[in-house]
Amino acid sequence: MLGLPEEARACLFDLDGVLTRTAAVHAAAWKEMFDGFLRARAERTGDTFVPFDTVKDYGRYVDGKRREDGTRSFLESRGITLPEGDPGDPPETETIRGLGNRKNALVLKLIEEKGVETFEGSIDYVRRARQAGLKTAVVSSSRNTVQVLRVVGITDLFDARVDGVVAAERNLPGKPAPDTFLEGARELGVGPEHAVVFEDALAGVEAGRAGGFAYVVGVNRVNAEHAAALAERGADVVVDDLSELLGGNR
Repeated sequence: MLGLPEEARACLFDLDGVLTRTAAVHAAAWKEMFDGFLRARAERTGDTFVPFDTVKDYGRYVDGKRREDGTRSFLESRGITLPEGDPGDPPETETIRGLGNRKNALVLKLIEEKGVETFEGSIDYVRRARQAGLKTAVVSSSRNTVQVLRVVGITDLFDARVDGVVAAERNLPGKPAPDTFLEGARELGVGPEHAVVFEDALAGVEAGRAGGFAYVVGVNRVNAEHAAALAERGADVVVDDLSELLGGNR
């Protein structure tokens, strides 16, 4: 009893914030990167330094998106335009790609120093879904998905993986476009009408709704405001933990 519609044949799980507690790590890395950039820019221009907000700015502009998309989106919200740059730009380069690489270096540093924790209720849910015969995939914008899955020892819980690396290789646009979730369903051999999306990010919920999936589960790890926003963006149900879904079909 997974709390899913009867037509569900596959589950597509986001990683950060749904399965692992790495969303907080990403938020901290985004803040450190953006605050460093914004502070240096304010000192050069004489403008007031306004720090990155790890709740409002993170959820609205960067959560669930590819690094370059999140970087660009937040800077645009501050009226800042930077050159796109190249994927190999050094972290100190003030380009969209350079700042994104700076953020990624910070994430890897934090993961190495603090490790990665999982949401045990979510991991148990994945196991139960597999026991019930449903196929499972992890669909994440992160390019560090393989490393994180390996660190927490859950690689074998998924039949397919579509992450930032795969998306770049296959030229798939990131969330809120539905393409990565659609690719995950294709990898599992099912149509979107038989797949369920599990997402904590607003952009991810939008992607699930745009893709015509059978059901979209919003996972709220923030507050009541975020829960309401997940519902507004198209989540069929919003839970604080996937364990809440166990016990009955919807």
